[in-house]
Amino acid sequence: MERGFMATCSALGVLLLILRLSKAQPSPQQVYNYHSCAEASESFQTASVFATNLDQVLAHFSSLNQTNNGFFNLSVGLNADQVNSVALCRGDVSESSCLECIRFGAGDLPGRCPGRMEGIVFYDKCMFRYTNWYIFRSVEGTYATLSNHSYSNGMALYGYRLFSLLEALRDEASSGNSTLKLAVGDTELAGSERIYALAQCVPDLDQMQCENCLDRAFGDITRNIPGKGGGRVLGASCSLWFDTTRFYGVQVDSPAPPAEGTRKRNIVVVIAVVSALVVSLMLLAMYCVWRTRSRARPVENGDEVKRGELQVQFETIRAATGDFSEENKLGQGGFGAVYKGRLADGREIAVKRLSQNSGQGDAEFKNEVTLLAKLQHKNLVRLLGFCLQGQERLLIYEYVPNASLDKFLFNPDKRALLSWETRYKIIKGIARGLLYLHEDSRLRIIHRDLKTSNVLLDEEMNPKISDFGMARLFAMDQTRGQTTRIVGTYGYMAPEYAIHGQFSAKSDVYSFGVMIMELITGCRISSFDVGGASEHLLSFVSPREKNNS
Repeated sequence: MERGFMATCSALGVLLLILRLSKAQPSPQQVYNYHSCAEASESFQTASVFATNLDQVLAHFSSLNQTNNGFFNLSVGLNADQVNSVALCRGDVSESSCLECIRFGAGDLPGRCPGRMEGIVFYDKCMFRYTNWYIFRSVEGTYATLSNHSYSNGMALYGYRLFSLLEALRDEASSGNSTLKLAVGDTELAGSERIYALAQCVPDLDQMQCENCLDRAFGDITRNIPGKGGGRVLGASCSLWFDTTRFYGVQVDSPAPPAEGTRKRNIVVVIAVVSALVVSLMLLAMYCVWRTRSRARPVENGDEVKRGELQVQFETIRAATGDFSEENKLGQGGFGAVYKGRLADGREIAVKRLSQNSGQGDAEFKNEVTLLAKLQHKNLVRLLGFCLQGQERLLIYEYVPNASLDKFLFNPDKRALLSWETRYKIIKGIARGLLYLHEDSRLRIIHRDLKTSNVLLDEEMNPKISDFGMARLFAMDQTRGQTTRIVGTYGYMAPEYAIHGQFSAKSDVYSFGVMIMELITGCRISSFDVGGASEHLLSFVSPREKNNS
């Protein structure tokens, strides 16, 4: 009896909530583009502290009445139950359109991502997201690339004009202030045709962060939507739009009110529709509760953990690497051997065959790899996927054609390819990648084994840091300041880390400084030749640096 009464109360509660929300959200329908619920994110219970904090965030955004230049962020709660949220309107829309879009998103996103701690949704006029991660003043990857019509009237000219325009807009948008980072513009094509484009960053990014984000968006256009007359790159930190039809600064009027003669008939229709909708939503709410509970169960043996296209079959990788043949072996590192592979579609990959037991279960390992795969920066080697079978744990990376930096720097023949300009470019690229890992990525990773052999060079001699995040996969706490498990290479290690196990972002900066000295001198840290005698490079440099000699 008591259970039946509580079920009735719950149903009435859901009904009242639906009616309250329908009253509080008169915002017109928005043009939907894309949404993501971040499969690697955790789920939460409806009666949890996180759920209460999320309700406060949604209530805040559902009742916005000031535009704040179209950018909003809000945090509610503490530690693991904290909800961080961001809303950003397209910089060219009106104040009323901006508020309507954000209010709509606050009501729409929870239904698209029921029970998930992370969600993001994109509409034509705004973006809205919430998560339990710290997301402010950081650069994140692209969520989606959309395209529409193709363009066939001279692609060479079109591509040249488009990228010239986007480059100019990138520079203009990134130089914006802390309230708006937006640029719009157009350029002519053949005849009377024109290309229109818009570039925008979340305004809490600094200039370099905005540039890096838009640079990555340029790359997404090249890879994913070539030959298109229009497209969009949707990201949490920045977005790019382009089309041969002007789309920015064009406001769509709200529909006119219905004529008096049709109102009574509309009321009857609305009552019937709302009644059916209420019943449907009650059933949907019960289904969502069931789904939330089922998602909250621990993963048992045999349960499937979906990770999109990240997880690859072992036999696929075995075939791609020639059964891990010696001729395909690229090298051996502290965490395992690396092999070159070629997939059936012709793509080249690099496969790291982990040789150590990570101390994690399969589910934890999958979650960590999925999170690491989200870290995307032009100066990081991209993690494409993983493979699990028995004791085998494989990481699949993009294949970087050139060898590691040490193969160039310490080879007398190849060293000639490293001009001073190239060395400066390498130093600057490593610094940007390191800054992303320390400050701009959601995981705040400390590398702990930064050295020349862990920096790969692409065809244009751009550096890419590899092996980042290995400490996370091998149960080494990245948030704690001390460890008894020292990983890394002596000579590159900061003294406080090598002796006492104390590490921080400064540990990586120390290793970076050692690499800079190697790049300048062309000598290994451990064997610097002075008058026929071998001396440690740091021992040679340190007293001379103090004496300015």
